[in-house]
Amino acid sequence: MTATLIQPTHVLDLRTIPPRERHALIFGRFDGLATGQALQLVNDHNPQPLHYQFEDRSLGQFEWTVLEGGPQVWRIQITRIADATSPKAGARGDSCCSGGNCCG
Repeated sequence: MTATLIQPTHVLDLRTIPPRERHALIFGRFDGLATGQALQLVNDHNPQPLHYQFEDRSLGQFEWTVLEGGPQVWRIQITRIADATSPKAGARGDSCCSGGNCCG
């Protein structure tokens, strides 16, 4: 997938935020983005566990682009590419029986 770099809506320097508050803040900001808007994160370590959380929570809704990959600073751009209600979003839960709607 080719990443599109756009002007981020929010830049969060996570190095200044207590670790226990980071993920909730990031997901709150991401949830507030419109399709096509981006969030840029600045961190002092590789945020790979956060990427896994995004895949679990927001599959099909985001594009993850590494702008700078350490070793001192990591810059990640997270772009909203679909809304949570979009048919493309959350592809893992789209099977007929996963929601129980079609299985009497």
